[in-house]
Amino acid sequence: MKTSGKAKSKSKGKAASRRRDPSESGAGQSRPGQSGPPPRRRGSERVFEGLGVSPGIAIGPIHLSESTEVHAVEYQVPAGRAQGEVERFQAAAEKALRQLKKLRRKASEFHGASAEELGYLLEAHLQMLQSTRLQEGVRRRIVDGRINAESAVMREIEGIAAVFGAMDDAYLASRGKEVREVGYRILRNLTEANFTSFRDLEAGTIIVGEDITPADTALMDPKVIGGFASALGGAEGHTAIMARSLGLPAVLGVPGLLAGVEPGATAIVDGDQGLVIVHPTKRRLAHYQKVRDRLARASAALGKLRNLPAATRDGRVIGLQANLELPSELEQAAVSGAEGIGLLRTEFMFMNRDDLPGEEEQARLLGRIVKGMEGRPVTLRTLDVGGEKLASALGDHLGNPVNPALGLRAIRLSLKVPELLETQFAAMLRAGALGHVRILLPMISSVEEVRDARAILNRVAARLVRQGVAIADPLPPLGVMIEIPGAALAADSLAREADFFAIGTNDLIMYTLAIDRGEEQVAHLYNPLHPAVLRLIQFAIDAALRNDKPVSVCGEMAGDPRYSCLFVGLGVRELSMGPKALPRVKDRIRKMESTAATQLALSAIIQRDPGEIGKLLDAFNLEV
Repeated sequence: MKTSGKAKSKSKGKAASRRRDPSESGAGQSRPGQSGPPPRRRGSERVFEGLGVSPGIAIGPIHLSESTEVHAVEYQVPAGRAQGEVERFQAAAEKALRQLKKLRRKASEFHGASAEELGYLLEAHLQMLQSTRLQEGVRRRIVDGRINAESAVMREIEGIAAVFGAMDDAYLASRGKEVREVGYRILRNLTEANFTSFRDLEAGTIIVGEDITPADTALMDPKVIGGFASALGGAEGHTAIMARSLGLPAVLGVPGLLAGVEPGATAIVDGDQGLVIVHPTKRRLAHYQKVRDRLARASAALGKLRNLPAATRDGRVIGLQANLELPSELEQAAVSGAEGIGLLRTEFMFMNRDDLPGEEEQARLLGRIVKGMEGRPVTLRTLDVGGEKLASALGDHLGNPVNPALGLRAIRLSLKVPELLETQFAAMLRAGALGHVRILLPMISSVEEVRDARAILNRVAARLVRQGVAIADPLPPLGVMIEIPGAALAADSLAREADFFAIGTNDLIMYTLAIDRGEEQVAHLYNPLHPAVLRLIQFAIDAALRNDKPVSVCGEMAGDPRYSCLFVGLGVRELSMGPKALPRVKDRIRKMESTAATQLALSAIIQRDPGEIGKLLDAFNLEV
């Protein structure tokens, strides 16, 4: 799970009418200690610059979100009162546990990347809250040090966070921020401080705070909240991802923001240009109201594309499918015009429970989704937990890896514990009797893994046939995720063994550049247009096409219209994305010519500078 927490970056974001390329002159970078430009003034109007992390325009009154930090006062307690302080701590921790579980249930209502990101984050917070080290550490400090519960919690979380912070590995060092978030939650319960609440606010309210956390974002109802802005944060963190998934305009990393706002003041959040405007002039307000209305009309126009094909002007058809997290998202996929489900993350069946789902339960849930797609294809990805993606039911198998992102997870876990994969395969085969199904293996790194998985699939199919159970006939295609550099470089061999490819851009970028995009200290280095990333993507696509195997792209790049021309030009004929992104991508594809996109891709792939690649893409997109 990629980190969130309190970033200490003060970032300068240059105004731009498009999403900025992090490589261009420092634009969009989140750098610790950077003070940024002072706000521009015109009369009482103040214009702040930050990072536009979620597009759109929001206009409304400001609601100040309180800081998540709580300051604890330390004092000595008599020996006879120590047990009472321990009980106070335990009650506060139990309340925090209930709060996190409630938030986790709420996370299941979100769609796409936001559901996955927040779910894993809260699962990690629950693990930390229940850890023996935290529980025993606080108790020992109270009893041995004779100090109050608040001080004991603060000392213990700072001690644990310091251990993480001293580690050389950026991924592990970032865990300290999450420890502090868990600790602050306990402290708020101990001090009976109010948590952020966004209820009973005026429609269109703008939330402003020092640091808007993913848990804060989970409390925002888009019907009430117009958008938000914060002094801290980066473009690739959990909060930014959730803002985009919820469709809330957001600007993060705004230097000096809190010193220039007051509750109730009118503000504009421009998520495209990375601007927060407080006390706008009448002229400015009128301009942005027109922009907002124009965007609303454009959104309505995109809705009319639902039943039209995603075909370029010269007739090249691109299949657009949806990434789904939960069965409840079927309706959203249908409304968006998705031609199928390009990636169904099956983790929803395993999360938030202490046991493992059986074959019957999985077959019923998957079958419901397959039937709901009414004959359109559904790609079912096998279990992708392990590492940072914790599932409490699998705790005995996960262990305590030094670097979870590189540990026992995804296909590695499934092959080590084959009964997990056998049960999933059986359920998928049974669901395949109800419609068009494909099976996708995550985090593949070798041909042997594909062969081992296929042998298990064939064995399970034979067993079901002997038992007289209806299954997919013929067996579903078995594909692989190309999401680590080793898989991309071995794509020729994998293409001869697998039936199709799905390129997962999020993890491929992370592993190629050794960047945790949720770690705001280094998030500015997370660059989809890095030449190494593009060459790996090209290598995988070419290998699939040479071997006459279907290849799709899923991940955030697939859902960003800026990159559509690149994928079309490289030969991709299927993109899978969050349902909300699908109309914008379809609109961009329908306005381009595939021959021109091919020339663009050939020019882009030989560039050495990510900034130059970004300029080529933006120039192309301005012309379509």
